[in-house]
Amino acid sequence: MTTTATVTRSSTRTVLRWVVSFTGFPLGGLAAMLLVGPVDGLAPALAGGLVTGTVLGAVQAWALRLDRSAALAWIGATAAGLAAGLAVGGSAVSFGTTAGELAVQGAVSGALVGVAQAVVLARRLGAAAAAWPAYVAGVWALGWTLTTAVGVDVERHWTVFGAAGAVTAAVLTSVLPLALERRSR
Repeated sequence: MTTTATVTRSSTRTVLRWVVSFTGFPLGGLAAMLLVGPVDGLAPALAGGLVTGTVLGAVQAWALRLDRSAALAWIGATAAGLAAGLAVGGSAVSFGTTAGELAVQGAVSGALVGVAQAVVLARRLGAAAAAWPAYVAGVWALGWTLTTAVGVDVERHWTVFGAAGAVTAAVLTSVLPLALERRSR
């Protein structure tokens, strides 16, 4: 029999492991900047989103403790979603870097990452996975808003928001590993 204390300890570990996944955002953004350069056009957005999404997806797959097959699906979905999202979102705002433009880019990027991840999540979460894209869109818009508010040099055209937005995004999206844990019980 599972006790409340055992469930609480397990949930706390699950959330803490997920929050550590915030590192995937700055690591992915740095890798993309080094490999692709600034996101100031369609081709760099696609390539940069693919690089960043791969790194982010890998770190999140680790945090979710996914088996090899599920991890590859998660990484692929995150990479494809961010490549498409950054291309569409960046194009929608002409790759601008004002707070409003980056919030729009973040919302579009988050929505497309959420859609791609929801496809993977549907097997485990069923219809509840349909809420993920809208939630991630809002979280990613907030991530960019916080990044611009704390003074990150957004004019460098990063693929993804900085650490302040990343920590916030990781905390707010910790509902996912908790939902997955609850389903597995």
